Amino acid sequence: MKDSDRYLKIVEWSEEDGCYLGSALGLIEYCCHGDNEVDVFKQLCVITDEWVDLLNSQHKELPVPIVYEQRAAM
Repeated sequence: MKDSDRYLKIVEWSEEDGCYLGSALGLIEYCCHGDNEVDVFKQLCVITDEWVDLLNSQHKELPVPIVYEQRAAM
């Protein structure tokens, strides 16, 4: 698993902007947008990879990922 896989990636519709917006919780706020949610997600994955690579190349500590844990009911 890549470091960038630890970050929850969200693509959501913005009524105000009239498009989908992409962000990675704990790493980057809205960083891409478009009319197609799949394309925005693909862009978001590339941007997240690049952002993590940049921080690693600068020997900076990665932000702690914000995760959503869903536990099965017992």
